Amino acid sequence: MTGPALGPRQLYRSRIGTIGKEIMRRKLGFGLIAATSAFALAACGSASGGATETDDPTDGTAATGGSGDINTDPIQIGVPAGWDEGVAVSALWAAILEDKGYTVELADAEIGLIFADLASDESYDLLFDGWLPQTHKEYIDKYGADLDDLGVWYDNAALSVAVNNDAPITSLAELADNADAFNNRIVGIDPGAGLTQAMENEVIPTYGLEDMDFVTSSTASMLAELKGAMQAGDNIVVTLWHPHWAYSAYDIRDLEDPEGTLGTAEEIHTFARKTFADDYPQVAEWISNFTFADEDLASLENDIVEAGDPQAGVQQWLEDNPDFPASVTPASE
Repeated sequence: MTGPALGPRQLYRSRIGTIGKEIMRRKLGFGLIAATSAFALAACGSASGGATETDDPTDGTAATGGSGDINTDPIQIGVPAGWDEGVAVSALWAAILEDKGYTVELADAEIGLIFADLASDESYDLLFDGWLPQTHKEYIDKYGADLDDLGVWYDNAALSVAVNNDAPITSLAELADNADAFNNRIVGIDPGAGLTQAMENEVIPTYGLEDMDFVTSSTASMLAELKGAMQAGDNIVVTLWHPHWAYSAYDIRDLEDPEGTLGTAEEIHTFARKTFADDYPQVAEWISNFTFADEDLASLENDIVEAGDPQAGVQQWLEDNPDFPASVTPASE
C-alpha cells in the first residue's frame, strides 16, 4: 500500500506539553508546536520502553510494569488536530506509558492522514479517537482491513450543530428559513473531519441549507468565532460534538435533528497499526481493557482547559486521581 504524503516523520512530531503559549484560553490542544523531544513527566525520566525489567533507579533504565515488551522504539500516537477528547486521552496515555518506562511521541495531524498512516505502517502506532459507526466509517471502509481495533473506551459520543441559547430557532428544520438571523453562515471545523462530511453529505441537503455559507477551516477557528459571537451577543451556528468543554464554557445548545442526519450516539475506539500488538503486547492489552466514564473525561478536559496546557492538565488530573494509572495498567499475572 502506498503511504500518505506525510513527508519526513519529523514534520509531524509534536509535543503536546509545549503548546501553552500558542493556544487560546478555552481550548485544549489545537495547533500543536512541532518538536522532536519526547513528551515526559518530570518523574518519568527518559528511558526507552522495556529493554530491561528493573525497579532500580540507579541503573539508567525503567521498568515496564512486568510487561515483557522488549521493543525500545518510541510509541507514536497520532493526535487528531482539534478533537479535544483525543488530545486529552492521548496526553493521558502518554503520561501513563512514560511512567511505565516507554518512550512516547505525540504527533498532531488531520484525522484522515492518521488513519492512512496507521494502515500503511509508516509512522504512527496508535489513534485514540476513532468514532464509529458513522463519523469515521469512510476511513474504516477504506483502511479497516489494515488496522487493529483495540476496543471502545467511550460509548456516548455524538455529533451536533449548536447555537447560542437565545437563538430564535430550536431545530435544524427551521434553519433555512432563518438563515439571515445567523448571517447566512454555518461555522464548521476542518474539511477532512467526519463531522464536516456528515454536514456536507447529510445535514445540508436534507434540510435545504445549500444557500448558506458553510465555512470550514479548523476547530480552533470555529471556537474563536463562537467565543467572539458569544461575547458580542450575536447569533451563531457551529458544528460541534459531545463530549466537548464548550458546552460548559458557553451558553449554547444543540439544534434538534428530526431527520437523524447526524446519527445517534457513537463509540470512540482506539485503533493501532496491524502489528502493534505483536510489538507491544502488554500495552495493547492495557488499552484494549481501557474505558473512560463521562465524569472522568469531563474532569480531565476541564483540568486541561483550566491549565491551558494538556501536559499540566494531565498532571493535575493524575494528582487528583492517583489510583487511575494502576487501574488501567494492572500487573501481568
